[in-house]
Amino acid sequence: MTARTVSPGDTVQLRYALRPRGGDDLISNFDDAEPETITLGDGTLAPMLEQWLVDIVPGERHVFLLDPWQAFGDSQPELVQTLPKTDLPADMEFAVDQLVEFAMPNGQTLAGHILEIGDDTVKVDFNHPLADLCIEFEVEIVRIL
Repeated sequence: MTARTVSPGDTVQLRYALRPRGGDDLISNFDDAEPETITLGDGTLAPMLEQWLVDIVPGERHVFLLDPWQAFGDSQPELVQTLPKTDLPADMEFAVDQLVEFAMPNGQTLAGHILEIGDDTVKVDFNHPLADLCIEFEVEIVRIL
């Protein structure tokens, strides 16, 4: 009997880490007491990462070496925007290199990385922080629920 593998739509418990290739972990839950539970397709994990989980046998540990186009893509110049400070919450504190969540009119949030702060404007990069990077995606499916 062959072991069941992960399929789209499955709910799984997993441990994973993301890091720039050859770099330090940016995200990792390998040291957490409990693995994370996610359902493929629910948006918890980026679709570009989810596709690598399909067909994995629980208990195996894999490291996927992803080029930017396989992970978070290339940065897009149109996602670097200069916003008037008047468009931002008055009580918001800014610092260069800070990651800030902006509320969108539709109720969703969008994270932006502050590049520059001017007298009247703030330059923000809305590209994914891992855009342009070759990524190591290490994953272990603990079990399929």
